[in-house]
Amino acid sequence: MRKYLAWFICFLAVNSVLAEENVLNVYAWSGYLSENVIQQFEKETGIRINHSTYINNEILYAKLKANPYAGYDIAIPSTYFISRMIKQNLLQKIDKSKIKSLKNIDPNFLNKEYDVGNSYSVPYLWNATGIAINKKYHLIDSIKSWKDLWDSRYENQLLVLDDTRELFSVALMVLGFPVNDTNPDNIRKAFEKLKSLMSNIKLFNTDAQRSIYLDEDITLGMAWNGDIYLAQQENPNLHLIYPDEGFVISLDCLVIPKGALHVENAHRFINFILRPEIAKQVSLDSGFSTPNQAALKLLPESISTHPVLYPSARLMKKGKLQAEVGNTATVYEKYFEQLKLEN
Repeated sequence: MRKYLAWFICFLAVNSVLAEENVLNVYAWSGYLSENVIQQFEKETGIRINHSTYINNEILYAKLKANPYAGYDIAIPSTYFISRMIKQNLLQKIDKSKIKSLKNIDPNFLNKEYDVGNSYSVPYLWNATGIAINKKYHLIDSIKSWKDLWDSRYENQLLVLDDTRELFSVALMVLGFPVNDTNPDNIRKAFEKLKSLMSNIKLFNTDAQRSIYLDEDITLGMAWNGDIYLAQQENPNLHLIYPDEGFVISLDCLVIPKGALHVENAHRFINFILRPEIAKQVSLDSGFSTPNQAALKLLPESISTHPVLYPSARLMKKGKLQAEVGNTATVYEKYFEQLKLEN
């Protein structure tokens, strides 16, 4: 009996370990990973996904910085945070021999300065930031640039993104400075410019902007193109303007945090996500643009050529990819917190 009991306990322990191995802990932007994609991966692989979300890069970074071994196997930061996390040894290298689907990514999104050779990251989705406007309440021709948001007629009406670099990029572009400026004096000037916008700001938000514009709780402000594209399907009065000064392009990528416990599962997930039919579904579900050229060919033409999701080549030249700003990131964050305290 003792021998049988010992064998049974050993059996339970082994199966407990094996069961734990069939897990993948994913930490993603809110709205970036749909339930149907999760279910398909789980059905194909037998790996159960634990899915948790964040609303901005700062939250993701703070959590992994505080505890690199927090247990996340996949995260989806933006480019400028990826370079910071690489420098701080918060990410693992990706074994590209296990990512056969990598060939599907448009080369224009690979081998960028934030991760030369894509040793640590694989492009997932990209988006652009513009001005959302509800044509029922505002004339489209009345707003063509970021500076128009400072007009006093928009007092207590604007939504701005609850994202440090996104918001500061607006003031920097209006002042004629680079969106990745590292000059503390210029950042201070951008802060002062944003202080003068505070009377027009009604809300800081990122994770619910789609429903806010859709429900017409707010009719003007900053927005990501994918959110407005999806909202347009239900409220055709919504429109997105790419401002004259330019706009920020954010590329979000799949990474494996340093403390990942299920690295093999993480590689299987990345390879799965990059399959054309899955990348197509990810784009359709999230509303954001895909860097997967094979998936782009599978999308309906009404989507793959939609001017909100895929701006013209002329407009794209005005797009500015966010980059790491080194130690001046703390300067941005300090001023951002001061702005929110005044809201």
